[in-house]
Amino acid sequence: MPLQAKLDAFRADFEAGKPPYNVPASVVTVMHRATAELISSGVAEKTLKAGDTAPSFTLNDPDGHPVSSAALLEKGPLVISFYRGVWCPYCNMELQALQQAWPAFRGLGANLIAISPQTAVNSRKSVRQNHLDFPILSDTHNDVAAEFGLRFALPDYLVELYKSLKNDLPSFNGDGSWTLPMPGRFVIGQDGVILYAEVNPDYTRRPEPEDMIPALQRAARLTNGS
Repeated sequence: MPLQAKLDAFRADFEAGKPPYNVPASVVTVMHRATAELISSGVAEKTLKAGDTAPSFTLNDPDGHPVSSAALLEKGPLVISFYRGVWCPYCNMELQALQQAWPAFRGLGANLIAISPQTAVNSRKSVRQNHLDFPILSDTHNDVAAEFGLRFALPDYLVELYKSLKNDLPSFNGDGSWTLPMPGRFVIGQDGVILYAEVNPDYTRRPEPEDMIPALQRAARLTNGS
């Protein structure tokens, strides 16, 4: 089943108040409002696009080891997925889909990383629960996400809703700012230029992993000089 079909099925059950979430309609209304406002703000239009140069960064993996984007790009093109955290079921389904596509990416010479504001403990939990073979890097304060144009602050009413649902982002992230990245997917060529970019302010919408294959094939051709 395509990733988006899985996300749509989950959303339908969630918004219908089905177990295990059993959310009331009022919660869904607030979430819809926040998403609609983020879309209308136009912030997604200011994110980095294909043709832009990606910022260089170094972030720690769940074991505290620094991982450099420059070092990864020396080995081949780089696929990056920015996601919100282990608490987000949509994000977990996306990670699982990326794991399934990982052999195809690797076959084209690419590396794959995910980036989240969550703490290393929660990243280890993400890797374990989603059976990932690629690393999750900790982007404290969403600073790298901000360089890609993805960081946004939650409105006060959404913060209050998250608190009422015991979704304590300061605890998950080790950061009291109540910011998140918009989900974003990027393919970066070895020269640092972005070959593919997909950002959606609606966190329930995610591109299919296969959508990046043409960009990775183009990167492989550039590497081989053809």
